[in-house]
Amino acid sequence: MKVFAARESHPGERRVSMTPASAEKLIKLGVEVWIEAGMGEGIHQADADYAAKGARVVGRAEGLAGADWVLRLRPPSPEEAAAGRPGSRHVGYLEPFTNRAVIEAFARAGATALSVELLPRTTIAQKMDALSSQANLAGYVAVLLAAERLPKILPMMMTPAGTITPARVFVIGAGVAGLQAIATARRLGARVEAYDTRPVVKEQVQSLGAKFVEIDLGETGQTKDGYAKALTEEQLARQRAAMARHCADADVVITTAQVFGRRAPRIVTAEMVRAMKPGSVIVDLAVETGGNVEGSEPGREVEIGGVRIVGLINLPGRVPVAASQMYASNLASFIEHFWDRSSKSFRWDPEDEILKGMLVVHEGRVVHPAVREALGL
Repeated sequence: MKVFAARESHPGERRVSMTPASAEKLIKLGVEVWIEAGMGEGIHQADADYAAKGARVVGRAEGLAGADWVLRLRPPSPEEAAAGRPGSRHVGYLEPFTNRAVIEAFARAGATALSVELLPRTTIAQKMDALSSQANLAGYVAVLLAAERLPKILPMMMTPAGTITPARVFVIGAGVAGLQAIATARRLGARVEAYDTRPVVKEQVQSLGAKFVEIDLGETGQTKDGYAKALTEEQLARQRAAMARHCADADVVITTAQVFGRRAPRIVTAEMVRAMKPGSVIVDLAVETGGNVEGSEPGREVEIGGVRIVGLINLPGRVPVAASQMYASNLASFIEHFWDRSSKSFRWDPEDEILKGMLVVHEGRVVHPAVREALGL
């Protein structure tokens, strides 16, 4: 089986889908690994580093035409999706509910495409969970961005000149990104509060040394995959009213609330921003899917009433070495999970829970029911 790791073509993207370590892991299984020339430049890995592990360095056209599997991070362009040979299998981020042109291009090419975003959230699939691995890093980077912009320090400091009180950090959403943000802010010495619509995460928040903010919204909960359920407009209004005080008291607010496959909920209003202290910082981790904060803009930092709103995108890409190590490990674990060592081949079973969950296009047909519905196919 030939596996080709394609170089990322998205502007500014330095993360990669394969590292020398993950290439070596696959080669030891019996996989023939190809990498696109120059692929590892963003993580300071030369072609020779991959070749030393047994990988073959090829051009893009050769890789797409000859590989059985193509590994990516970012979704390809429609032209790149159409360039794969019929019967080839592609795995990576696809943004399947909004990326109709790419999904249709894969179908026209007679290819098979699997979306890492659709991986089932099960125990057996944890090692393959790219969303969690990248969200973990996003939560970490969010705190560093806030700390850099805040005109005060995060920890308490007792000095001969007096005592500096710790900064107050309020994290909204205690999923993977939120929990890492909590842990990072606590490690830096901040006083941390956190809120989530799912009461089940209270114990996790408290175990990290943060205070869990409780707001009575009536019936809430999470989906079978562990995502927060969407709130009604009445619940959102009640939530905003209760959170306004916590935002006003905070020096840093980090928002992480997203509902998979839908626009991110608007949680922090312009009125709540205006009530915050000048010099405060908000980091909106959901800015790429609509934003939790009124006034946040993708890829920009804006200031409203002395409050800086950070809407920078691709936070995991700011630590590309670690992000690539984790993502490449996710993909290598995916292949290893289905690898038959005796026949040295990939066990393809469309009825397998993991494959069935991730499978968007199969041999030219869009087969994922939710994607078909969302795209009107």
